[in-house]
Amino acid sequence: METIKNQARAALRELLETAKLCRGDIVVIGCSSSEILGGDIGKASSPEVGAAVYDALAQVAEEHGIYLAAQCCEHLNRALIIEREAAAGLEIVNVLPQPKAGGSFATAAWAAMRDPVAVDELKAVAGLDIGGTLIGMHLRRVAVPVKLKNNAVGVAHVAAARTRPRFVGGGRAVYNENLM
Repeated sequence: METIKNQARAALRELLETAKLCRGDIVVIGCSSSEILGGDIGKASSPEVGAAVYDALAQVAEEHGIYLAAQCCEHLNRALIIEREAAAGLEIVNVLPQPKAGGSFATAAWAAMRDPVAVDELKAVAGLDIGGTLIGMHLRRVAVPVKLKNNAVGVAHVAAARTRPRFVGGGRAVYNENLM
């Protein structure tokens, strides 16, 4: 379990270094505990693994002053578990994740957060996809892949993305490097 925690921490730290996030930003996390253990997504959910990964990522998030949004599985329409203070302006939905309906990671997030709520959707500035959970629907419009050296948690592949503001104005537009 310590190896899984260390791998999760390393992946998020690497993403945060690359994405240059600000305090208060939201990072969406999709996590299949089944895939981490070598099973098929949704078939071998592990509450222990979900909790270990959430605890590891929450530690890094707290160090950097960012919020985690834990994506539920498709049984809950990929709702997200997030701290209420980060949900301002978002539509809160009525759901309580469980290991087999929402996923072990989202269930662990709900249990560990100070004041959790579920929201229908959000547009995060970056994200980690641990095990092919498809987080793209919860990223801002222009997602940029981040190639991680730390690209596995257990046996699950980790994909990462950051986002950037859209370019507008045509071919002669000059973009602001500080926003990239």
